[in-house]
Formats: sequence, structure tokens, C-alpha cells
Amino acid sequence: MVKLLYKPFGIIFGLLGGLLASALFSKVWKAVTHQDDAPDPGDEERGWKEILPALALKGAIAGVVKGLIHRGGATGVRGLTGTWPA
Repeated sequence: MVKLLYKPFGIIFGLLGGLLASALFSKVWKAVTHQDDAPDPGDEERGWKEILPALALKGAIAGVVKGLIHRGGATGVRGLTGTWPA
């Protein structure tokens, strides 16, 4: 039952996490490369040497943020209900 009740909150937190990860990636990219925009995979004029590091960094940040949010939410639910939701 706790898993079912947790599901809508997990979806909302996941969406917020995506926004947070995107904003964090933009800040990290700008700090590391001193470029305002990361290369887009669909940009024909950008090469693999530019695109792959951006994709790897974006994926790493998204994975960490997703994991933190999932773990934090599950820990919070366990604290409130005594049951692990995931």
C-alpha cells in the first residue's frame, strides 16, 4: 500500500529532479568549458569530440540527482511510515 501511495510523489520528485539536473548541468558545463551552451547531438557542425563529453557529463549528473532524490524520498517515507516504499 505504501508503494502505491508513494508513486505520485515519486513522479513529481522525478520531474523536479530532471529540472534540477538540467540546471546543474548548465552551470557545471559553463564553469568547466566557459561556453554558454553545451553541444547538441543534433548539431551537424559539432563533432563527436565535443558531443560525447557533454553527453557523459549530463548523464552522470542526471544519474546522481535521480539517485539522491529516489533515496531521499524512500528514506523520508520510511521515517514517516516505518516501511521502505521502493
